[in-house]
Amino acid sequence: MSTAKRIAVLDIGKTNAKVLVLDCATGEELDVRRRPNTVIAGDPYPHYDIDGLWDFLCTALRELNTAPGFDAISITTHGASGVLLDEAGDLALPVLDYEHEYPAEIHAAYAGLRPAFAETFSPALSGGLNLGAQIHFQKTAFAAAFARVHTILTYPQYWAYRLTGIAANEATSLGCHTDLWLPGEGVFSSLVDRLGIREKMAPVRSAFDVLGPVRPDLATELGLNTPVPVSCGIHDSNASLLPHLVGREAPFAVVSTGTWVINFAVGGDLDHLDPARDTLANVDAYGRAVPSSRFMGGREFELLTAELGGLDQEAARAALPAVLTRFIMLTPNLAGGSGPYPGLKSAWFDAETASVAERWAAACLYLALMTETCLDLIGAKGPVLVEGPFASNEVYLEVLQALLGRPVMAVSGSTGTSQGAGLLAGVSLSSPSRTISGYPDKEAIQAYARRWKEVLASR
Repeated sequence: MSTAKRIAVLDIGKTNAKVLVLDCATGEELDVRRRPNTVIAGDPYPHYDIDGLWDFLCTALRELNTAPGFDAISITTHGASGVLLDEAGDLALPVLDYEHEYPAEIHAAYAGLRPAFAETFSPALSGGLNLGAQIHFQKTAFAAAFARVHTILTYPQYWAYRLTGIAANEATSLGCHTDLWLPGEGVFSSLVDRLGIREKMAPVRSAFDVLGPVRPDLATELGLNTPVPVSCGIHDSNASLLPHLVGREAPFAVVSTGTWVINFAVGGDLDHLDPARDTLANVDAYGRAVPSSRFMGGREFELLTAELGGLDQEAARAALPAVLTRFIMLTPNLAGGSGPYPGLKSAWFDAETASVAERWAAACLYLALMTETCLDLIGAKGPVLVEGPFASNEVYLEVLQALLGRPVMAVSGSTGTSQGAGLLAGVSLSSPSRTISGYPDKEAIQAYARRWKEVLASR
C-alpha cells in the first residue's frame, strides 16, 4: 500500500508532454509543466526528441520537487513506440515516429511475418502503428545498428528505466496493436521469434509494480533527499480507462479522447471485431483483453481548428437546426490511414454557402457519428463515459447522446491519462461526471445519421 502524499506523473502524449503533481488524497492537480512533443525530421528517419524530452522531464521534476514536492513517480505515454537499447543502456537507434511510412517492399515483407488477427487482435495499421512493423523496419533497413540491440522496452517503461536503471516491459503497451502480444493468453506472440528478438525483450512487469527508487546519482541531481519509488508505467489510453474500472460494474463504455479517440467496450467480447475497420483488443492494467476501436479524432479536431478557427460552442449549437435541415455534412477522413473508414478521404457536402458556425456544427456531428460508429463496431453496451478534451465539447456530447439513446456522461477534470497513472502509485480518485441531456430533436439527429451513412455507402 502506497504511503505517498503527492505523486509526480510523467505524461508523454503524441502531441504534448507534461509533468504534473497530484495530491494523493484528493486527486487534485497541484502544479504542472508542459512542452510540445516534437518530431525530428532528420536521419535516419523521423524520430522523437528523446534528449529534449529528458531535459524537460528532469527540469520539471527538479522544479516540482521544490514546490509542491512529491514522494513517488508514475509514468504514462502514448503507444505504438518501443525503444532499442545497446548493451551499455544507450539508444541503439533513435525512437521512431510511428507515423513514418516505410518502403512498400518492407511493408510487404512484414505482412508475411505478422500473426493472424485471430491470435493477436492487432489489425494491420499504417506506418509504424504496429510496433512489430517498426522493429522489422529497423532490423531490415539498419541491420548494422540493429545488431547492437541488447534490450527492447515499451515506451513508458523506457522512461522508468531512465529513472531507475531497471528494464521492464508491460502488458498495456504490449497489448495495444503491436502484433507482439496475445491478449487472450497474456504471452508474447510468435512474431518475437520470427523477428529473433525474444531474448532481447525485457521482463514483463505489472503496471502497478514499483520498479525501484530513482537512481542515487539522478536523485542527487534532482534534489531528492529521500528515496522516491517509480511505478512501472502504463499506456495512456489504458491509464484513462483504469479509474473507471474501479468500482463500476460492466457493461459500460469509455471514450478516451486526445490525439486519438479510443473507445473501450468494458465487459464486451472479442468475437465480432473487424480488423479492416480499426477494431482491436487492448489490454487493461489488470491484464484483461478489452474490445476497442479508434479514430484520430483529436488530430482531426486540430485540422478543423486550423481550417475554421476556434470552436464557438454557442454559435455551433445555434446553427445545428439549419445544418440538420440542409444536411450539411463532413465525411471521413481528415486524418487518414485509420479509423472505421480507412479508405475514404474527407469531403464537405452541401456546405458551399455554409457559415463557419454551420461548418463547426457539422464537424461536431461528424465527430459524434464517428464515435457512435466505433462504439457499434465493438458491441459497446451500457452507459458511455467521455473523458479528455471532448468531455467539454457540449455540442458533440449532446449529439452523441441523441445518437446512442442511452446515458452519456462527461467526466470532468484534465485528461484521464495523468489521473490513471497517478492511481498506479496511490492517488485516490473520484471521477466526477455529469449526465448529458442530449439534443432535444432526436428524430432530426437520427435522420441526419441515416443520410450520412447513405453518403458513405455511395462513396
